[in-house]
Amino acid sequence: MLLLGNGRVITQDKDIPYIEKGCIAIQDNLIKEVGKIEEIKKKYPQGEFLDVKGKIIMPGMVNTHHHIYSAFARGMNLTGKAPQNFIDILEGLWWKIDKKLSLEDVKYSAYTTYIDCIKNGTTTVFDHHASPGAVRESLFTIGDAAKELGIRSCLCYEVSDRDGQNIMQDGIKENIEFMKYANSSKDNLLKGMFGLHASFTLSDKTLNQCVEAIDTLDGGFHIHTAEGIEDVYDCLDKYDKGVVQRLMDFSILGEKTIAVHCIHVNNLEIDILKETKTNVIHNPESNMGNAVGCAPVIEMMNRGVLLGLGTDGYTSDVFESMKVGNIIHKHHLGNPNVGFTEIPKMLFQNNSKIAAKYFKHPVGVLKAGAYADIIVADYDPLTPMNKDNYNSHILFGLSGKSVETTIVNGKIVMKDRKLQGVDEEKIYEKSRQLASKLWMRI
Repeated sequence: MLLLGNGRVITQDKDIPYIEKGCIAIQDNLIKEVGKIEEIKKKYPQGEFLDVKGKIIMPGMVNTHHHIYSAFARGMNLTGKAPQNFIDILEGLWWKIDKKLSLEDVKYSAYTTYIDCIKNGTTTVFDHHASPGAVRESLFTIGDAAKELGIRSCLCYEVSDRDGQNIMQDGIKENIEFMKYANSSKDNLLKGMFGLHASFTLSDKTLNQCVEAIDTLDGGFHIHTAEGIEDVYDCLDKYDKGVVQRLMDFSILGEKTIAVHCIHVNNLEIDILKETKTNVIHNPESNMGNAVGCAPVIEMMNRGVLLGLGTDGYTSDVFESMKVGNIIHKHHLGNPNVGFTEIPKMLFQNNSKIAAKYFKHPVGVLKAGAYADIIVADYDPLTPMNKDNYNSHILFGLSGKSVETTIVNGKIVMKDRKLQGVDEEKIYEKSRQLASKLWMRI
């Protein structure tokens, strides 16, 4: 048993939200008990005690939408015309990169992204993958990297018609085979979903095949939804309906489905998302970077839609997305009173609820019976910290770089900012070599 204690414990558990000089008792991969340090140490005298010396102990972050395949775009220069809209960004950047990825590129994109996640305190990642030149075995390759590094993941491959019939069929097969494999896994570190790119790259025929393929599996879809206005125009032009309406008509929406972005949705579509219990993921930094608009997440939350927070590959630091999410809606709505409560709810409560639909035990919370996914952050508050203001301290005082220790599934995977049993220098050197070769191919 491991006792992690002598810290300021932010549990994100509404029954006991904050404990000064708290301690977590970890048994195998689960949290056994949370309480005051003196009580826990007395109750479990045989436990190995790790003294955090007053630092913050809190749940590992959950990222409900990431893109591992985008890792090698960092620092890359592209020639050609400057993008004028979202489609230009896809065609000029992301679709150029993903087509050229090899399985080895995918492997090291996963290694480096997961290392970045662990170092920034993220312990659960929902990833949406694309590598049209290396579809088969891509999810298994990412999954192997996740297990090797010890991070919790839910993976999918984005099916699309944009690369032809054969690659589309490969995408369906990869999703199905990985879902069957991962969802029967005993360690519960790895799960699978069925990935779809977006409405505007998926024909009715392909959507029918995807729905039929997943019919006997316990899982949902993970799809970009009305991210750019072009997705909406395409749907209206071809099918005389909105994107959300089209997805509902194919029975793609539901309580295990993730609809990413939902920027250009109307009131009817918001009602559909609510009634189908579909999970919507907000990605504020990516949306601003792509200039696609600001999702009406405040309105959606007020009307009962379950909203989570993701990074969309823009960063692996979810603390960073929390900060941007807090201010984008103030700016967009001209209202300084929004964002402060909604964004923490999305990140700390709703992401946990979404993950619970795939993982056996709770994540994103420190309480008995939850997975022991825990981070320790170096932060000494300059003002009083208590159960009423800890989210304010997280927002203004912490970042991913504050994280010193990361524990996933009861195992210390990072201590003192160093991953345990992982040659980071070797991985990054290989990553740079592969990225250089990829850039040359593009």
